[in-house]
Amino acid sequence: MTPLPLGRRIRLHILEQSHRARFGHIGSALSIADIVAVLFDGVLRGAGADRERFILSKGHAVLALYAALYETGRIDRRTLDSYCTDGTPLGAHPEHVLGPIDFSTGSLGHGLSYGAGSALAARMLGSARRTFVLISDAELNEGTVWEAAMFAAHHRLGSLVAIVDVNGQQALGPTKQVLDLEPLVPRWEAFGWTAREVDGHDVAALRTALDSIDGTSARPHVLLARTTAGSGVSFMEDRVEWRYLPLSDEQYASAAAEVTRPEAR
Repeated sequence: MTPLPLGRRIRLHILEQSHRARFGHIGSALSIADIVAVLFDGVLRGAGADRERFILSKGHAVLALYAALYETGRIDRRTLDSYCTDGTPLGAHPEHVLGPIDFSTGSLGHGLSYGAGSALAARMLGSARRTFVLISDAELNEGTVWEAAMFAAHHRLGSLVAIVDVNGQQALGPTKQVLDLEPLVPRWEAFGWTAREVDGHDVAALRTALDSIDGTSARPHVLLARTTAGSGVSFMEDRVEWRYLPLSDEQYASAAAEVTRPEAR
């Protein structure tokens, strides 16, 4: 049997672990599954102190990260299955007590500031490592994001790459109704960044876009990844309630079957 693509394996782990733990934020994790799959399947380079950094600013989507760490051999199955249990290093948001995670996140709007600091530190150390920060489109409502964007442009941090998960949703409803910042490309360009859009579920397009980034350029980079909240599970797609709800046994069975069927994305 042909193995499932990495993005779909990540989705299946998201569903399994969320169902077992009776914990939500499923839609947010599913929307970034393909992005995380591409990053951890060859884009992130290096080892030890010089390994490239990844910061999940939208920390509530951490199940996608845990699944990617497991699928790429960075944590074992026992650790993955400890998600949201007593004493686990795998909490509801990323914590740096887990070895592969460099920054604890979850307080929204701060991840890009961490990323700018990481990129500046790499320059001061003479390291060529890049820093990737995955943020939500709703975090663009936060002033700290734009302060970090200005700082990064001023210091010409070309090794800094922001990936915005543009799934159009946030806690209170559609992002465009809460605070509409479109069009995003010229907005980021006005802050001194190189900006481009990509289909956040097109693995080939994501890899091409990420592989083409020049970490030595004079401008930081932002990739605006257009995604669907709840991607891969039809009854969750674009439904804001799946930011919160746990899965019933019947819903889990239906969602898992959809993710694993041969014709699924």
